[in-house]
Amino acid sequence: MKDTVLRDKAEYLLAMVDHFAEKNRLSVPQAYRYFKRYGGVCLIDEHYDIMHTLSFSDALESMTVYMKRQGGAVG
Repeated sequence: MKDTVLRDKAEYLLAMVDHFAEKNRLSVPQAYRYFKRYGGVCLIDEHYDIMHTLSFSDALESMTVYMKRQGGAVG
């Protein structure tokens, strides 16, 4: 069961990073570094159980706002 949750979190993170990169005209590696630097990776890890119940666009918007509050400037 734990492996399934870990895989689901990883897939969700990758999808979020991919869409964030596309929306903001970044490469996927750039977007991932941004997520890592401004707490997006930790946020998904800690709150995946709630985040994945939101619409994808709402979750991405919330992530963008959160990372801006952490000092990010993209989005």
